Amino acid sequence: MAFENSEPIRHISDTALWAAIYRADETDRADALFRDPYARRLAGARGQSIAEGVPRKHRHAWAWVVRTVLVDRIITAQIQDGVDTVINLAAGLDARPYRMTLPSTLTWIEVDLPALVAAKEAALQGERPHCALERVPLDLADVEARRALFDRIGRDARRALVITEGLLIYLSPEEVRTFAGDLARPASFERWVLDLASPGLLKLMQKQIGGPLDRAGAPLKFAPAEGPEFFQQSGWTPLDVRSQFTEASKLRRLPFPLSLFALLPQPDRPRGNQPWSGICLMART
Repeated sequence: MAFENSEPIRHISDTALWAAIYRADETDRADALFRDPYARRLAGARGQSIAEGVPRKHRHAWAWVVRTVLVDRIITAQIQDGVDTVINLAAGLDARPYRMTLPSTLTWIEVDLPALVAAKEAALQGERPHCALERVPLDLADVEARRALFDRIGRDARRALVITEGLLIYLSPEEVRTFAGDLARPASFERWVLDLASPGLLKLMQKQIGGPLDRAGAPLKFAPAEGPEFFQQSGWTPLDVRSQFTEASKLRRLPFPLSLFALLPQPDRPRGNQPWSGICLMART
């Protein structure tokens, strides 16, 4: 199936189906780095169609898998450090409350578009999460509504970790700046984990998959040249930044010939037009 002709991505929420297929494929491996037994069910046939239509599908798998692994590790470490609330914004079809070992005392809040939340609840009907789970149907582009939600969660939480996995790249720099400022308002929002691309990687992604995303109304936009330091003006300081490429090499997930490039020194921050992606743990300042 030719990705350019089939146009399987119709809306930005379809990227959640796409991501779920990569988690399902990793789960099926004998040496899986994580197990998500719900991913293939959540993705369905459309998710498989979307993933199969991407040029060189299996060449892209490492980035999705490593992102999942690194975010999992940050969540685990932050909970061990005292986080009592996890807020997953644009949660998509993420099933961490069901698949991860989590304390029953933890509060997990998922926020996403109403239609996606409804579909997810239907697909997971009868399954039990390992912690207290709340799903909020909300378009995060509604600034006033999201600020009201953040204020409400902020009052109830003691120490919160925010997740925006796969979200920021679809926003403009100004939208990201405003969003980051909104997240910095509640005092209990102490940590924030996000994924970040360099300008060089953004150009590469736009070339490879940008057309279908543009036509679906979900263009790739955000890749700040200054990297994680972009967020300092909005009240966030980088605590830990991990290159996905470097971590993929350590985890033996880089396909050939990318694995050869891993033998060369790798930057820990975006540099010029060099393709780079990272997972960043930010601290509220």
